[in-house]
Amino acid sequence: MAILVSCQQLSKSFGVRPLFEGLSFGLFEGERTGLIGPNGTGKSTLLKILAGQETPDSGGLAPRRGLRVGYLAQQDRVEDAPPGLTVRQRLEQALEDLGLEAYEAQSRIDSGMERAGFTEPDKEVATLSGGWRKRLAILAQTVREPDLLLFDEPTNHLDLEGVLWLERFLTGLTFSFLVVTHDRNFLERVCNRVIELDRRYPDCHFSSAGNYSDFLENRELYLDAQASREDSVRNIVRGEIEWLRKGPRARTTKQKARIDRAGKLIGELSELEYRNAQGRATTIDFTAGDRQANRLVNAVGIAKTLGGRKLFGPLDLALRPGDKLGLIGANGSGKTTLLKILAGQAQPDSGTVKLADGLRVAVFDQHRDQLNLDLTLRRALCHSGEHVEYKGNFIHINSWANRFLFRPEQLDFPLRRLSGGEQSRVLIAGLMRTTADLLLLDEPTNDLDIRSLEVLENSLRDFPGAIVLVTHDRYLLDRLCGTIVGLDGRGGQGFFGGLEQWEEWQAGRDAQAAAKPAPAEAKAAPALSHKEASELRNIESAIRAAEKKAEAAAAALEDPAIATDAEELHRRQEKLEAERAKVGALYARWEDLESRSRG
Repeated sequence: MAILVSCQQLSKSFGVRPLFEGLSFGLFEGERTGLIGPNGTGKSTLLKILAGQETPDSGGLAPRRGLRVGYLAQQDRVEDAPPGLTVRQRLEQALEDLGLEAYEAQSRIDSGMERAGFTEPDKEVATLSGGWRKRLAILAQTVREPDLLLFDEPTNHLDLEGVLWLERFLTGLTFSFLVVTHDRNFLERVCNRVIELDRRYPDCHFSSAGNYSDFLENRELYLDAQASREDSVRNIVRGEIEWLRKGPRARTTKQKARIDRAGKLIGELSELEYRNAQGRATTIDFTAGDRQANRLVNAVGIAKTLGGRKLFGPLDLALRPGDKLGLIGANGSGKTTLLKILAGQAQPDSGTVKLADGLRVAVFDQHRDQLNLDLTLRRALCHSGEHVEYKGNFIHINSWANRFLFRPEQLDFPLRRLSGGEQSRVLIAGLMRTTADLLLLDEPTNDLDIRSLEVLENSLRDFPGAIVLVTHDRYLLDRLCGTIVGLDGRGGQGFFGGLEQWEEWQAGRDAQAAAKPAPAEAKAAPALSHKEASELRNIESAIRAAEKKAEAAAAALEDPAIATDAEELHRRQEKLEAERAKVGALYARWEDLESRSRG
């Protein structure tokens, strides 16, 4: 394979902290390369260096003469969607500087729109949902047909169906690309090479030909070899230390050489111990209750409608200790609403939900509303003092933070300075100290890097209670969940033994829907305004406040003091109905805002 670009001894620091040092590797024709690594190792920065948008502190690039490089950043640029700009015009802009004949440009655009599913070329870009704007941004780069395309988290803002489309789309590309992603199924299905960027490796990276399964196998062999080397060097160092302790006289050249060799071996051992320790994942041991009841949750015939749209039902669901249930579906299909019903925080329109007496439920909130972003990481992990109480033992805050892959210098950072993935790890740290029979996890994998995902996966597998998991991480769903409930977004649902079954079912449902006569096309919901985005961030607290008012109204209605006062009973009944209506309206508004915000 011909080389496209060679990276030679690249080094880059962020402030005083080095991201990578002495990084050397090449990218070749025909490669579909996945770039992975812990957050903060410089993956996005490396892409910007390859794209020519940043310069390394040292080292350089040796691109093939005339190499054409495309680049797609994580975040959409505001200038890419000015008012009035249509889908076709956006793609025409992308081709302006290539010098193509008009017919060739239009042919690329028409073919690309068909493959990406755009049926309305005159639709304004500003009115597209987040998911469709991401599709358009991807298409704008691919129609240019570069020699090398650099993608930074292209699955962001795409729901599960969007990610499946992207896999099919990228597999059909004829040019090479390098993609940063934490989606392990994506790496498995799309990539033929995986590079892990991490300072635990001597060359700051580990490269493996093949898909993600091949990478895992090759990395395991490498780490085993490193561990064996550490054991071997430790034995040699032990003997050299014994020799040094005897106080040999450094009078001969031979003795001086041996002393120098001992010093180098001790340094190598220290380096091996550090790097090998970085490679050993910590397991989060969630605190489970001792409940042995047969059923923790028993839902019979439950159904829910919001805003006049049926979400699901009738649905029967039973959860027992040890059950691990995956919940998937398009954005806005009702996954979070179903979680709230299972937690007893919302009521179905019909059917019954029976929770075991004294059931202890722990909930992971995808919006991270539980976090006070003004707190330091130290106080968020440990409310007072320097030790965390966990399972009757006291653990120093530094050790506790290290379990969740935090560095000591981060402890005094306010939470707002942490990345989204780091904030998720703070929530997980709090969750594992909560004794629970049932874990309800709403998108706990958002923004987590692969090492964090591996830690979470190992921990959830060992949890003895029941788990209901909502996530777009198909790799985690397949490995963890024995059963999957899929919501089709049109009021239907099904039970599946794996994702492949769900994909086949969903494709069949889509085909049925496409075969039906199409009603008058509804205008697409516009993207959220700044005011609506603020409303979404605060709506769950508004719902909790409204639910408390409804509970208070229900308690007031049951007051024995007014049992014989018909007029007061009627007034309080109306009050209760009004408060419940407010709760229902807030849930409907939340579902609408969430589905629009996430495309």
